[in-house]
Amino acid sequence: MPETDARPATLPDPRRWKALIFIGLAQLMVVLDATIVNIALPSAQKDLGISDGNRQWVITAYALAFGGLLLFGGRIADLWGRKRTFVVGLTGFALASALGGAAANTAMLLGARALQGVFGALLAPAALSLLAVTFTEAKERAKAFGIYGAIAGGGGAIGLILGGLLTEYMNWRWTFFVNIPFAIVAATGAVMVIREPAEGRNRNKLDIPGVVLVTTGLVSLVYGFTRAESSGWTAGSTLALFAAAVVLLTAFVLVERGVKAPLLPLRVVLDRNRGGVYMSLGMAVIGMFGLFLFLTYYLQIVRGYSPVLTGVAFLPMVAGMITGSTQIGARLMTRVPARYLMAPGFLTASAGMFLLTHIGLDTSYPALILPGLVLMGLGMGTAFMPAMSLATHGVQPRDAGVASAMVNTSQQVGGAIGTALLNTIAASATTSWLASHHTAAALTSPEAAKALQFGGMVHGFTTAIWVSFGILVAAAAVAFTFINAGRPGAAGAGAGAGSGSVKNDEVPVLVH
Repeated sequence: MPETDARPATLPDPRRWKALIFIGLAQLMVVLDATIVNIALPSAQKDLGISDGNRQWVITAYALAFGGLLLFGGRIADLWGRKRTFVVGLTGFALASALGGAAANTAMLLGARALQGVFGALLAPAALSLLAVTFTEAKERAKAFGIYGAIAGGGGAIGLILGGLLTEYMNWRWTFFVNIPFAIVAATGAVMVIREPAEGRNRNKLDIPGVVLVTTGLVSLVYGFTRAESSGWTAGSTLALFAAAVVLLTAFVLVERGVKAPLLPLRVVLDRNRGGVYMSLGMAVIGMFGLFLFLTYYLQIVRGYSPVLTGVAFLPMVAGMITGSTQIGARLMTRVPARYLMAPGFLTASAGMFLLTHIGLDTSYPALILPGLVLMGLGMGTAFMPAMSLATHGVQPRDAGVASAMVNTSQQVGGAIGTALLNTIAASATTSWLASHHTAAALTSPEAAKALQFGGMVHGFTTAIWVSFGILVAAAAVAFTFINAGRPGAAGAGAGAGSGSVKNDEVPVLVH
């Protein structure tokens, strides 16, 4: 199959919009998988006899492999070619999903999840970097990234809906098998439609020391936050993992400064605009996890929603994300600088989060939860689209894969931090509230005991959501402070961005 296109970079690929369909489909599959398995986990645990101590590994095995190998996957995409890496990632992800759906025991399921993470780490950066090198004209790039941002932002909520439907009406195994048709269609379309610019390869030798250091460092970091959730922040194992992560990642930076062909060229992250995107996006994902995690438990446990109804309850947020990304972000991205979309977007999302801090035992969904979800969706959709575009805008073609991988890395690490940090805060707040509100009546009356339990749970949720609100406000401040690129396509766009600012002679695949 032809993997590159030697046509001059200034001429757009006539099949680029068809290519977007298959790139978006692959991205949807990866994003869906992050939440669809969560809904199915209780059923899978019961069916396979997974212990309470091991059930977290169904999530953690995927997160460790995916988060730890993303930069490696981005570099492989630059080395092999993004189209080839994309197809290999899709094929491997489909096979790993089939293995997970057919799992006969705990070890088989955990192995399948780890393999999904490995191939997801190839697929995700390849998809985003293909988008970056395929859409080069500013207005078209805005539309393409608007669609991609809506998928990336809303896919998690769609996964909750699909996971609920498949688990309730079919079987938990279909939350794995559903990936197979997605992968087949996307891989077939990629082979037939997607073409990659010939000058986009980076054929330098692979930086093996960098691969080892960053992979082990990120795994230590992600696993450290996972251990913090179960063992506590001051446990010896938690502190040792964090210390190892600091040492390994520091060593990685030092190695990257000295090698001829680094895994992560520091020019990619030292650009203040891209650095600002990675930082603010990671913080925003921490805040989003507060919403997904605690609102899901609130609706199912406190309010008694079914898995399907819980998923449907998130639909307004999905609609808000699609609207914010395609109708607000995409339309304004070529007219205003990115920070004037990202910062207000994160602030709008924080306003939605603020509303959700007021949930109680009998909160009305239409009166409070619905407007909170709509604001969250609109804000995140508006912010995500320019963030993803700016993260790859102006990067040299040979660095597109690793720049794209950094977007996914910031999201994955942010998600791991969010899960552990906010779970720990919620659990601590619940424990404190129960201790201070315990009464003798709760020991004798089942209704009072249940009300006490739910009251403590809701207090824990709202406390964690308040923290998420603060993190989103901080993400807006980071975006406004660090990001100073002008609107794409404008004369002098990116001026003042420091040593990494965009220059026309550095961007052969972008049209200014």
